[in-house]
Amino acid sequence: MKITVIGAGNVGATTAQLLANAELANEIYLVDILEGIPEGKALDMYESMPIIGSDTKVFGTNSYELTKDSDIIIQTAGLARKPGMSRDDLLVKNAEIVSSCIEQAFKYSPNAYYLIVSNPLDVMTYVAMQVTKLPRQKVFGMAGILDTARYRAFISMELGVSMQDIQALILGGHGDTMVPLVRYTTVAGIPVTDLISKERLDEIVARTAGGGGEIVKYLKTGSAYYAPSAAVVQMVESIVRDQKRILPCSVLLQGEFGYNDIVLGVPVILGRNGMEKVIELKLNDEEKALLKTSADHVKKTIEEAMALINK
Repeated sequence: MKITVIGAGNVGATTAQLLANAELANEIYLVDILEGIPEGKALDMYESMPIIGSDTKVFGTNSYELTKDSDIIIQTAGLARKPGMSRDDLLVKNAEIVSSCIEQAFKYSPNAYYLIVSNPLDVMTYVAMQVTKLPRQKVFGMAGILDTARYRAFISMELGVSMQDIQALILGGHGDTMVPLVRYTTVAGIPVTDLISKERLDEIVARTAGGGGEIVKYLKTGSAYYAPSAAVVQMVESIVRDQKRILPCSVLLQGEFGYNDIVLGVPVILGRNGMEKVIELKLNDEEKALLKTSADHVKKTIEEAMALINK
């Protein structure tokens, strides 16, 4: 297994380290345009492997040629948010960055799975699909796992119980219009609505939607990377080990939930064949309305991105 991580910033480097720690690949390539940065970080990781007990080899490079025949390409390169910025504010520049990176990676690894992390995530996943022309089984985005993890963490903080007992699901775009499905949220099988009041749940849902911005506000010069990287690794593990986990990911919808030609976060089965199946849920009227609001926002942003790219 050969995995390439594009972008040697906080998300990319942390992702590469976690992948190497878990021995999910024989070789990991860290790619960045900054001379010396990917090489230095990769060498540092490589030298940590004897301590961790992993035989994964980690290399850094400025050249996509060395990434040839990668099995999985992870796109993390792009501008990070600053305080006061939304994910959509990154649209213009990151559309250019993602298009360029994916085009170069695809030249050498046309058969790889492409996992997109750059923001605005749903839109960048759509952009990657347009660049590669690959089917939706091979191009998908990391969003729902991160959003769900934040939601679960906040519920754990509220109840003082193990995060392992909390099951939750979030649909829609990765941003302020995401749709946490409270009706599908349980704690050791107990509906969360039996344990937390509606008013408090509404506050937790709002905090989840603004979770990334909360971290940006604290950091001031960057955005979250530990939780996003862990989410990427969970997706990669499900593919590499053919676990067929049901995980919320951003994928191109083809009629599911009533939508076509739009990338949204939905539950899917991830296995050795990539995105193997979309799990379609029965939503009530309120949930359908929230999902439509999210879908409309993502669709509008996709149209803006494609107009910029096609100029």
